[in-house]
Amino acid sequence: MEKSQERIDLLNRIALFEKEGRFNEDVEYDDPPKQILPKDVDYTIKKLSNKFMTVLANMLGKMYFTHKIRKRTLIIKEVTGLENALSIKGGSFVTCNHFDISDSYVVYRTVKPALIKRHYLYKVIKEGNYNNFKGVVRILMRHANTLPLSSNFETMKLFYRGVGELLDRGEKILIYPEQAMWWNYKKPRPLKKGVFQLACKFNKPILPVFVTMKDSDVIDEGFPVQEYYVHYLPPIYPDEKLSPAENAAIMCEKNYKLWVDVYEKFYGKKLEY
Repeated sequence: MEKSQERIDLLNRIALFEKEGRFNEDVEYDDPPKQILPKDVDYTIKKLSNKFMTVLANMLGKMYFTHKIRKRTLIIKEVTGLENALSIKGGSFVTCNHFDISDSYVVYRTVKPALIKRHYLYKVIKEGNYNNFKGVVRILMRHANTLPLSSNFETMKLFYRGVGELLDRGEKILIYPEQAMWWNYKKPRPLKKGVFQLACKFNKPILPVFVTMKDSDVIDEGFPVQEYYVHYLPPIYPDEKLSPAENAAIMCEKNYKLWVDVYEKFYGKKLEY
């Protein structure tokens, strides 16, 4: 099968951004986001209409990804360390490397044994993802337990309030500290501190997840579909003796080192950019 030129161009941009050290920048060409206003969000899904749309979105998402699993264009090969997720009592943040549109489902499907019954994994998304899509993808981005960031100050106050409420009721919230999605990129990238600052603000642990990959025998758009190996790592807790800034920096460094350790052991080589 001929390789997708779009994917080739994307991989070339990833290589360029890596060379230039632009690890947290988007390599995809996205339209400018429309600002999300307070009236546009319902972070804790209180409105009856949003409850209905959330059920619909999760049903559609499950159908879509189950279909991909049956076609073997999504392959979850192995899960290790789930006891680390099960050890956390109460709400927590989950960090994961961001490499595909399916990675949030991969985390949700594998972390389900550690979720409260009938709960879903909440996902923090960027502003553009909430508004820029149409059709079924728009429904998923707006209603499948997503928590959009916003460039509007008043909306962000609602975001923080909603995050606090969700954590208090024991939810798990997925945030990508690498920020941008780099398709099939195997290396851990330097992390942004936002999620670690939130962990300190709400005094909640971080559950680090790192997904490694191997080529399968399935070809899609001219490239081998990746087999995913999902690694749940020891939780990282805030240290009450430290200042919020010190705490966030240390937690960020610990998370990155755990990811690097998994990368080097799985692939059998030192991390180099």
